Amino acid sequence: MAKCAVCGKGVHFGNNVSHSHRRSNRIWGSNIQSVNCKVNGTTKRLHVCTRCLRSGKVERA
Repeated sequence: MAKCAVCGKGVHFGNNVSHSHRRSNRIWGSNIQSVNCKVNGTTKRLHVCTRCLRSGKVERA
């Protein structure tokens, strides 16, 4: 899975815990979007998390 180009957020790992408390591995994927952004005056396609998009850390093209 892609990582955020701004903050580096990616996947997180943990466990599914059943009712009987048996554990199995699972992955939480971050909400990462492929977005056209302005970088140094040119347009680039970056993978950016929605937190960075919403907070204005990236200027969309």
